[in-house]
Amino acid sequence: MIESQRHSYHLVDPSPWPILGSLGALATTVGGVMYMHSFQGGATLLRYHTKVVQLRPRYGFVLFIVSEVMFFFALFWASSHSSLAPTVEIGGIWPPKGIAVLDPWEIPFLNTLIPLSSGVVVTWAHHAILAGKEKRAVYALVATISLALVITGFQGMEYYQAPFTISDSIYGSTFFLATDFHGFHVIIGLFHFPTKSLSILAHK
Repeated sequence: MIESQRHSYHLVDPSPWPILGSLGALATTVGGVMYMHSFQGGATLLRYHTKVVQLRPRYGFVLFIVSEVMFFFALFWASSHSSLAPTVEIGGIWPPKGIAVLDPWEIPFLNTLIPLSSGVVVTWAHHAILAGKEKRAVYALVATISLALVITGFQGMEYYQAPFTISDSIYGSTFFLATDFHGFHVIIGLFHFPTKSLSILAHK
């Protein structure tokens, strides 16, 4: 006679699928890294899955980019809606009553121009890498890293000088959320793109 369960845990039946799924994910990851670094056999290992299954990571990356766009769209929508139709809770005016704002023609203007410039420089680096022009690629990468550091420094100065905080109504929350996440993207790009680019150059 089977003894009744005397605990509140759910015990799953033994299954081969978790270990097989883990090995499949490992093979795909290792194959992808080997393929990107031009190791022999990397493409074969990457093709461990069928063509249909290989499409899923691409779809996932596209959905990730779309989610990023929607996230920033939501922040800009909140700011635009509040500025165009200010409610009584914030005094019926924009910027809200009692909030001193930054001069848009000082650091905020520089923090708009410099990312645009870094976009030009990083495109130059990309084309130099594709053309196999190593010196130009290195110069462009150094310029990209320098501009990213300047952007991060200016954003720190902007936060230091800001006469409001993230808790100062919708103005402070949308300002700091949008600029924080933009700065986070700059920092991630600062570490990711040069590393990837230099690894590509090293294997050419």
